[in-house]
Amino acid sequence: METKSARVDRTIREWISTGQYPPGSKLPSERKLIEELDIGRTQLRVVLGRLAVEGIVEVHGRSSYRVPGRTASVETPAEVAPWKLHGERTIYDNKWVTLGLVDVEPPGVKRFEHHVVRLHHVSIAAVLDDQDRVLMLWRYRFVPDSFGWELPGGIVDEGEDPADAAAREVEEETGWRPDGLKHVTTYQPMVGMVDSPHEIYVGRGAKLIGEPTDLEEAGHVAWVPLSDVPGLMERGELVGSGTLVGLLHVLASRSDGRTATAVE
Repeated sequence: METKSARVDRTIREWISTGQYPPGSKLPSERKLIEELDIGRTQLRVVLGRLAVEGIVEVHGRSSYRVPGRTASVETPAEVAPWKLHGERTIYDNKWVTLGLVDVEPPGVKRFEHHVVRLHHVSIAAVLDDQDRVLMLWRYRFVPDSFGWELPGGIVDEGEDPADAAAREVEEETGWRPDGLKHVTTYQPMVGMVDSPHEIYVGRGAKLIGEPTDLEEAGHVAWVPLSDVPGLMERGELVGSGTLVGLLHVLASRSDGRTATAVE
């Protein structure tokens, strides 16, 4: 049976690894932690002290704790100038994709027209369970003519909040409803020519509410151990950029001592 201290230790680690308390954020006060986690002050301080020794949390002041903030040693270059944009003309457009030619002028280079593909805004979610598994789909994609594992996700509808879209896509494609999702990053999958913002969310916990309802996007649903991710990458079974970004974030954020091994 799990001890109270072990349960609290695990809970705080999950809060941090899933982004509920991101780098640089302050944990609740000891009083709130005692009430929320149902633990005594002495036991709580022992747990927090152990987490501080491991570098999972930092002590600030007499009884305040924070999640260590990520810092970067490289400075942002200030001398690089942006390209000048002189206009854009559309050469193809439908509800799924727009192809345009943009009149651009890089610094010191003669202006020219550059193709730009504009796609939809996308939200993707990595949902974890208490067994260190991630909710995934085994799908066939006709463009590369291959099968692979993917995180659930899809297009953000007009006027829809990206977080709501991520939760909706998880439910429609897997039949599981996430307990909650935390935004971790926004990126562009092919920044030199394609405009398609991708939002990555991470959450822990989900409830099975039924069968998938999006039959076009549905595949074989499974909870995949995070320890399998490096092997799936080596086998070429994780090909979607959103899936890779989400899973690599989860692996890099883990604080159980296996982070370096997982991403080598």
